[in-house]
Amino acid sequence: MSTAEFNQMLINNAEFLKPFAVTLTRDQEAAKDLFQETLFRALSNQDKYHVGTNIKAWLYTIMRNIFINNYRRKAKRNTIFDNTPNEFLIDYNQGAVSNQAIAGINIKEIQAAIHNLPEIFKNPFMLYYDGFKYHEIADMLQEPLGTIKSRIHFARKLLKEQIQRG
Repeated sequence: MSTAEFNQMLINNAEFLKPFAVTLTRDQEAAKDLFQETLFRALSNQDKYHVGTNIKAWLYTIMRNIFINNYRRKAKRNTIFDNTPNEFLIDYNQGAVSNQAIAGINIKEIQAAIHNLPEIFKNPFMLYYDGFKYHEIADMLQEPLGTIKSRIHFARKLLKEQIQRG
């Protein structure tokens, strides 16, 4: 296909691109820029067009790809990267509670609350706290699984009430 024939085919099919450009960009000025960029790319890549290929589909694909690439470029440009060194935060050895005196009081309060639990709740709760699974606790205490789950649940509930009161 000669360059003149390709140019004429491009001119005959270019008007169909304008509404598509407006749909993609939702801005008249940006749509005009996209339209011009699409025609420029089509002209510069004339050698990649194969005779018999649907010219409209080829142009739509070029326009869509330009739009997607521009969108990604804008998104990347608006992304803020924090390249500051964070060694201070990584190496900063601090617990969840900043005041160690308060942390000590809280731990003592929790330990006292656990100690005051009735034995029927304390034993399964302490085993669960030590990392055993429900079914393992049920086997150790020779109790049904549902009973163990219930006792651990009630132990948590009692602990929560005692700590909130204090």
